[in-house]
Amino acid sequence: MFYDLLIAPFIEFEFMRRALVGACALALAGSPLGVFLLLRRMSLTGDAMAHAILPGAAVGYLIAGLSLPAMTIGGLAAGLSVALLSGLVARFTALREDASLAGFYLMSLALGVTILSLRGSSVDLLHVLFGNVLALDEDTLLFLAGVATFTLLALAAGYRALAMETLDPGFLSSVSKAGGPAQVLFLSLVVLNLVAGFHALGTLLAVGIMILPAASARLWSPDITRMTLIAAVIGLVSSAAGLLLSYHFNLPPGPLIVLTAGGWHVASMIFGLSGGYLRRLPPRRHLEA
Repeated sequence: MFYDLLIAPFIEFEFMRRALVGACALALAGSPLGVFLLLRRMSLTGDAMAHAILPGAAVGYLIAGLSLPAMTIGGLAAGLSVALLSGLVARFTALREDASLAGFYLMSLALGVTILSLRGSSVDLLHVLFGNVLALDEDTLLFLAGVATFTLLALAAGYRALAMETLDPGFLSSVSKAGGPAQVLFLSLVVLNLVAGFHALGTLLAVGIMILPAASARLWSPDITRMTLIAAVIGLVSSAAGLLLSYHFNLPPGPLIVLTAGGWHVASMIFGLSGGYLRRLPPRRHLEA
């Protein structure tokens, strides 16, 4: 019974093993980035950036079809351009960065869907918006693994500066000039991982495996290092559980992976040891004799 439910799908079917490897690579690299997005109060920024890559990926699709290099390069170019433009607009106009980013995000989403409709069918549109983690080929798996490896190495190398820039940017700017490079590195890693997630989960769901495990981890520990570890574990477990639920109930895997991460988040909001509902209840008064 245990074998049939949890192990057999990954042993018997190669597409399930591929999906597991790809989803775990996304969770392993994306969840720690989500922690820093959460602590910087940029959770919705990650969602906006996920939608911002759509026009570039759509142009890549229009030129070369479902080509991994073309859609990746297009998505990276679009995501980095939106990040740069939103910062420039916030600097030279009265709009704040969140407002300018929201404007670019909405325009990007509409433009991307319009570009896809010029050539693609409704199936192609659904593939781009929601991904297809069960159809990952070797090139895509290698790309996801490469992105995850590069992200983890970059986080390890810049962890100290990134953590200080997140928690106390004023102090970091007073003792070092690493704040600017750390910010550029962080935003570049976010865009890179969103582009990688786009190939498996689509533009609408790629940010889910990044933010939900991080938000859950925040409710279990206030320590940033522990948060990154907890977020990665929740992301990995959610990926495997979502794929298993998809297999047994014949439902789309991408949404179930994100919904499973959402289930962990709801449980964390109730039972979390660092800010969960039950921990914030006032202690009961004991009757005194």
